[in-house]
Amino acid sequence: MTADTSTPMEGAPLIKPSSTSHEMYDTVVEACRSVFDPEIPVNIYDLGLIYTIEISDENDVDVIMSLTAPGCPVAGEMPGWIAEAIEPLPGIKTVSVELVWEPPWGMEMMSDEARLELGFM
Repeated sequence: MTADTSTPMEGAPLIKPSSTSHEMYDTVVEACRSVFDPEIPVNIYDLGLIYTIEISDENDVDVIMSLTAPGCPVAGEMPGWIAEAIEPLPGIKTVSVELVWEPPWGMEMMSDEARLELGFM
């Protein structure tokens, strides 16, 4: 009997961890905070749309993100906006942005700042 590898193992994180200890991490986060959802007056990082920021030792950046809804009118554009915000940073080699729908975005993913801004706190 072979193991089913299509579903994550129990206890495995749904969202891949970010490279929070990388020296460029905070700079990349700030670049992500410069991109706003056109329908919501909050940046996409604080909205919780950036799931993972992975930075290699060579400063290649891989971003995994989602949107508030699959029918979002800027679904095709927002990953490019993120790449355009990160690519000019000094020392960054390449940027790849992947759009995912699992796990689905939920309001619980917003930062406290975003909740306050939108009147949810």
